[in-house]
Amino acid sequence: MLIKRMGINETANVGGKREGGTADIAAAEVGVGLGAAAHIEPSEHIGHTSQLDAMRNTVSGIPTLPRGSMLLDRYEVEQVLGVGGMSIVYRARDLRFEQVLRYCAVKEMFDTAPDSTTGQRIGNFEREASILATLSHTSIPKIYDYFSQDGRIYLVMEYIDGKDLETILENRQQPMPEDDVLRWSIQICEVLSYLHKHQPQPIVFRDMKPSNVMIDTSSRVMLVDFGIAKVFQSDKKGTMIGTEGYSPPEQYRGVSEPRGDIYALGATMHHLLTGSDPRGETPFTFHERPPRRLNPRISPATEAIVMRALEYDMSRRWASVDEVRQALLSVLAQRSPTEAAALGAGVQPMISSPAMPPANGAAVNGAVAPWSPSREAQPGTAAMDLSVASPLIGETTTMLWSFNSEDEIRSSPCLHKGLVFIGSYDSNLYALNAKSGDFVWKAATENGIASSPIGWENLVFVGSEDFGVYAFDVVRGRQAWVFRTGQPVRSSPRINNGLLYIGSDDQHIYCLEAKSGRLVWKYRCWMNVRSSAAFAKGNAYIGSGDGHMYALDAGNGALRWKFRAGGPVMSTPTIADGLVIFGSMDNNLYAVDLDSSWAAWKFRTDHYITSSPTVSAGRVYFGSVDGYLYCLDLKSGRLVWKYKTGGQVTSSPRIFEGGVYFGSVDEYVYCLNAANGSLRWQFKTFGPVPSTPWIADGIVYIGSTDNKLYALAV
Repeated sequence: MLIKRMGINETANVGGKREGGTADIAAAEVGVGLGAAAHIEPSEHIGHTSQLDAMRNTVSGIPTLPRGSMLLDRYEVEQVLGVGGMSIVYRARDLRFEQVLRYCAVKEMFDTAPDSTTGQRIGNFEREASILATLSHTSIPKIYDYFSQDGRIYLVMEYIDGKDLETILENRQQPMPEDDVLRWSIQICEVLSYLHKHQPQPIVFRDMKPSNVMIDTSSRVMLVDFGIAKVFQSDKKGTMIGTEGYSPPEQYRGVSEPRGDIYALGATMHHLLTGSDPRGETPFTFHERPPRRLNPRISPATEAIVMRALEYDMSRRWASVDEVRQALLSVLAQRSPTEAAALGAGVQPMISSPAMPPANGAAVNGAVAPWSPSREAQPGTAAMDLSVASPLIGETTTMLWSFNSEDEIRSSPCLHKGLVFIGSYDSNLYALNAKSGDFVWKAATENGIASSPIGWENLVFVGSEDFGVYAFDVVRGRQAWVFRTGQPVRSSPRINNGLLYIGSDDQHIYCLEAKSGRLVWKYRCWMNVRSSAAFAKGNAYIGSGDGHMYALDAGNGALRWKFRAGGPVMSTPTIADGLVIFGSMDNNLYAVDLDSSWAAWKFRTDHYITSSPTVSAGRVYFGSVDGYLYCLDLKSGRLVWKYKTGGQVTSSPRIFEGGVYFGSVDEYVYCLNAANGSLRWQFKTFGPVPSTPWIADGIVYIGSTDNKLYALAV
């Protein structure tokens, strides 16, 4: 079964078998999606019951309703469509219609957050229901009922039989045809226009992305998951809500306007037309990768529409979605006048998309039986010396414990004084007992945390999206000091000789006194600094988005040398054998001489390298956005082996007792044999894993965008 969380695919391997199907279940703060698609034949329901029982054990101990449960003596639960952070969505049969088989989606709300208020959660849920109840559009799922039973609250919605665009794109394994993207985008503009013109106040969707757009069996666009939509208030700011990569820059500052939906639509079109997932890229860098550079088959006119929608300054974007729609219709009219005329008249044409294969079964009670997705993109294909058979799939390890935060974990954990520290996009730095996972304390910043903490003496340090660098007391989590930069801090701090080194999106590298937070020096680069520092020979080495690796005097910040790569350097360097080794978004891994700054060698992959390399026993290990984990010879830079995962590898590998540990966007944590790249085990999470593992005392600590920190046995 395929489940959706925050719009990212999750594959639940139950009993060693992968089941086909999709469900658009987005784990936003108030729950999961409003529309859902399931592809399990009625004849298979009984067999799936035992598999769903196994899945229940992984859902934070929250029991799901068993098959056959009755709600209001009307809705009979048939199966779980998906599980989100605060809710479960079921497919149920409405028994009031005795003569026909009528399905609906039933959303059940629960609250597992240890320190949240039930009233706030219920208020969010009621807000979602209230928004939907006011809407009437063919591309918005209908709300049928709203009730409470046995202490829980339920929302009954229209059941959508179809696939979301992210799943369609993944199944296709290549960019979508331009005409299809134009048709879908025109329909999306129509429903966004309806929302933006809503009275008495406009509604801003705020989370446009491929996984929140479904194509039903009639090729109709359906906009799903209104869990984070809100009535637009131009003078009121909130917190950043949405999905990184698709959300516009102003939404990161809590500003929500209709033109933000235009940006997210542009990001969605860019993703569909190029296959380049913006969640794996540096935010707001679309200008560096225009669509035709990635897919030359796209027309210049379509590219121009997309790039105007993606303008950083919202005053430079299209003024309204109606303008976008007219521009799209003009392009489609040149390619297919008949279809453009039909869409322009508000008619939904029947489109047979090449990404939507025909059903492989007969109709059952009027419902078309589903088709199973291809297994071609399965993770777990290794290649040693370019020719190694695929390892067995399904070998895993023991989860010792997990801890659930309130938002995505993109930070990497660190261990210090018996505690494991991790930052979350819920704005908190958490301290947990390293052995048991028990909560010890949390310290709040004013925005999300992507930076990874580091401990030193009795302090722990971390950067925040609120522009601050923080120092907290290890024992109680009290703030010792905070240093403010001019932009978000996504670089991770490093300590050397009592000094703290960190970069900021304000284009500076900072050196601070670790005890006091006093500024010692700062160095100006020419773009953001998200790399972290490495140290050797009295110098600090750190990369910048301006494409340079800088060697600075660690004491006074004087420039020793800088090396220019062909793209931004987000990777943190490692020092080994007189070389500084780092990746670049020009797709290359560089090994540069520490003294002369000459490149000793470089190795090219098929996509960006934001993963930070690690060196062990004369070999260099690193990941690439092309989906591989690479092992190179340190001296020559020649490939020793590479391992294919099912998604981008932005996590940085760690070596422990002959194993190489890392995460992938395919939602797995991997352990490979460091010598030959064969698979030891893989562990399934419920979200992409950009976090880098910390390994100590036989435990692998690693975070996931499913909001959890995991402790796994090595």
